[in-house]
Amino acid sequence: MPHRRHALALLAAPALARAIPSMAPANSSAEGVLRVVATEFPPYTTQESSEGGPAIAIARAALARTGLTLEMDFRPWSRLIAELQRGLWDGVIGVWRNPEREGYLSFPQPLGIANRIGFMARSDRRFDVRELSRLKHLRIGIVRGYANPPAFEQANLQCDEALDDLGNLRKLQAGRIDLALVDKGVAAYLLRRQLSEAAASLVWLEPSVADMPLYMAFNRAHAAHGSRVTAFNKGMAEMQSSGQLARLLMRSAELM
Repeated sequence: MPHRRHALALLAAPALARAIPSMAPANSSAEGVLRVVATEFPPYTTQESSEGGPAIAIARAALARTGLTLEMDFRPWSRLIAELQRGLWDGVIGVWRNPEREGYLSFPQPLGIANRIGFMARSDRRFDVRELSRLKHLRIGIVRGYANPPAFEQANLQCDEALDDLGNLRKLQAGRIDLALVDKGVAAYLLRRQLSEAAASLVWLEPSVADMPLYMAFNRAHAAHGSRVTAFNKGMAEMQSSGQLARLLMRSAELM
């Protein structure tokens, strides 16, 4: 996954402009090459950008400082999680951290991007979202397999799953759900790029539910996961001290 302030609690890094090759899952990598997966979560991870979006650009740059390179592919989120659990990838970019995922993923420091998670509603049907417990009568659209904020999960609301955020916003536009739980930056991007006809009819509701940091994580099924975490943290520290990370995130903010 991870304020969404169009979602960049940005810290910084270079732009290594590089196309993302397609590849099949594999259990082993060439020396110095990590096979990594992401999902379409624009603008943070996306095949529409030659760099793959700011989350991938940051991860690629941090690892490059330690001599590691990435081969990227994209999967629908639920399939991505299943393949990670089977050990088919070295890592994942654009993931939120929770206790369940810590069982099969090793997390370094976050990417410097935080997702601002909250609700989109139809402009003609706005709701007071300050207290989640008062939303139990509503149908809330979520994405299958996403790790939702703890406060949202604890509220035990009526949830309606979609395959992705775009599907959720389309269901909201059609009146099939009452609210869509989404990252503010993702919603703004999709309404601008793929759902422009709904831009005037869908609105963001304040306050947000949570800010969730976005991570790259490494597969615990691979023996090198610990050394990769160390390498990633080293690369991030160098990027921060050089100002490279801040420059990339400032440039990325223009996407929001």
